[in-house]
Amino acid sequence: MSLNSVNIMGNLTRDPEMRYLPSGTGVCTLSIANNRVYTKDGQRQNETSFFDVDVWGAQAENCSKYLSKGSGVIIEGRLKQDRWEKDGRTQSRVKIVATSVHFLPRREGASQGPAGGSPQETPQDVRPEDIAWDE
Repeated sequence: MSLNSVNIMGNLTRDPEMRYLPSGTGVCTLSIANNRVYTKDGQRQNETSFFDVDVWGAQAENCSKYLSKGSGVIIEGRLKQDRWEKDGRTQSRVKIVATSVHFLPRREGASQGPAGGSPQETPQDVRPEDIAWDE
């Protein structure tokens, strides 16, 4: 038995990066920041963690089209560890592979994003079947 599940909310730290595999499958890489606020010795503390997220298929296309730096998202997915050799040493990193990306409403006055979309073209116009994607 195994369990590998993650749910996280955060904001994009940069614009999404879209690329395509030779097979034509799209993958969009997001980088998000998640803030944790807690109290230690009576003082409010902030802890920020940064995560790389891979989103695949039609959902990747929608992320690339509608999200931009600062966009809020809720990610559902799993953790994946990549390992490789560099200069004779094993390197690794853990990233999130998204199974679902939920777009959070934009704050008033926020920009439309890198695609230069019109005000009518917002994440609220995307149908759930356009963004829900399971591996």
